[in-house]
Amino acid sequence: MTSLTLINRATCIFNTLIKLPATKQLVPFFPAYHQHYSVSSKQVSAKMATEKTLPEIFKYVDQNKDSYKQLLKEAVAIPSVSCDVKYRADCIRMVHWMQDKLKEVGATTELRDVGFQTIDGKDVQLPPVLVGVLGNDPKKNTVCIYGHLDVQPALKSDGWETEPFELVERNEKLYGRGSTDDKGPVLGWLHTINAYKGTGAELPVNLKFIFECMEESGSEGLDSLLMDKLKPEGFFDSVDYVCISDNYWLGTTKPCITYGLRGISYYFLEVECAKMDLHSGVYGGTVHEAMSDLIYLMNTLVDKDGKILVTDIYKSVAPLTETETKLYTTIDFDPEAYRKTIGAYKLAHNGVKEQLLMHRWRYPSLSLHGIEGAAFQPGAKTVVPGKVIGKFSVRLVPNQEPEEVEKLVFDYINKKWAERGSPNKMSITAQSGRAWTENPDHPHYQAAARATKLIYQTDPDMSREGGSIPVTITLQEASGKNVLLLPMGAGDDMAHSQNEKINVRNYIEGIKLFAAYLFEVGKLPK
Repeated sequence: MTSLTLINRATCIFNTLIKLPATKQLVPFFPAYHQHYSVSSKQVSAKMATEKTLPEIFKYVDQNKDSYKQLLKEAVAIPSVSCDVKYRADCIRMVHWMQDKLKEVGATTELRDVGFQTIDGKDVQLPPVLVGVLGNDPKKNTVCIYGHLDVQPALKSDGWETEPFELVERNEKLYGRGSTDDKGPVLGWLHTINAYKGTGAELPVNLKFIFECMEESGSEGLDSLLMDKLKPEGFFDSVDYVCISDNYWLGTTKPCITYGLRGISYYFLEVECAKMDLHSGVYGGTVHEAMSDLIYLMNTLVDKDGKILVTDIYKSVAPLTETETKLYTTIDFDPEAYRKTIGAYKLAHNGVKEQLLMHRWRYPSLSLHGIEGAAFQPGAKTVVPGKVIGKFSVRLVPNQEPEEVEKLVFDYINKKWAERGSPNKMSITAQSGRAWTENPDHPHYQAAARATKLIYQTDPDMSREGGSIPVTITLQEASGKNVLLLPMGAGDDMAHSQNEKINVRNYIEGIKLFAAYLFEVGKLPK
């Protein structure tokens, strides 16, 4: 999960431009299997999956875990960093690699062109979106699976213990960029199909796939493909449910199912004092410095306890009900373990579990992310920046509309700027996406809960999450169907950070979870 999708789109630096031809290709059905899969390509008569065949499927997964690890190793080795255009060819290679894997488990696939993006005045080809179909039995439910194949930037010098694009197993953990976000979960679906076919069991549902390679950079081009092309073409007409595995357990021991995400409103606050950077020894004391103005403005946004100071920002937040309050008391969450995992000195809200969860899920938060144009390299640099851009975001919650929040922030910044009385130039812009929620009592969620309990022998927590996956809302609107977030990874997987990993247990048991989930959804009334 990409959690900071819009942030990464805004902050990544594109330093090399390439232009590749548009790619669109229709590939026919091809029932073969990858060389690392142990299944023979010999056709077997499929039998309908039952409760008795699930143990066979689970056993098959255990027997083939080395093959599944090897495929993840291959996927991680492709540095599909979407936010840096010098890796654009790798992003396109990643999509083609995954297309081959989908074909090998029997899916019909198509690469859909989503056009170009403009970077520094030049058009750069976007990676194609991989669309697939497996099965068209009108008597079966159809599940649409979404995932992403791109990753965050990573260098060993950032603090990784091993090379980030080489999957390394250590202490029952698989370390590598994309291992949990989101290449591991995406491959999990293919392994699930492989396990059904390997045991001679018929898939209990029809499947449709949407795999993109720009999620970490704002999913550019995807919304238009979904709403303006796939939806009118009828792609979603047969879809009954949508499932996404691009998020994580709340903790490290108990599984969860996610029914809500915060939205995001991301801001670029620019202050300019000169047309060039200046030497502080020559010009210091003679100009109104942009950095001072920017620090002043950013310091007015949030207090030391995390309370947002923007006027009326909490006014439209959904009121807390007694029923909702009770939900937080039963969720398995250890504040002290959470604190140790992230290495924080002290948690906000006095470390009270219920308050931490509420402020992570159902209340807005404001975070300061950085300053573009300021000196950040080691050493003493005495430049006075001519222009600086402060970056911050507000995580939105249900009942908060992006347009409303943007206006509140703009009005507040303009008011504070007037109070500052600076002669410099100031401007502010925003990019936003709405919050998302579903009904956790929906039969789709209850089917996923039964599958989770079968694998982990415990009822999952029904949780919301503080991150944002904007495509969730788009898929909900395009399909008109229930959308479910079914995590594979654990809460300490460190997605987007150094030493990203997925536990071997989560990876292998997650494949079994997907198999059980498809089985349970297959039992739902058509």
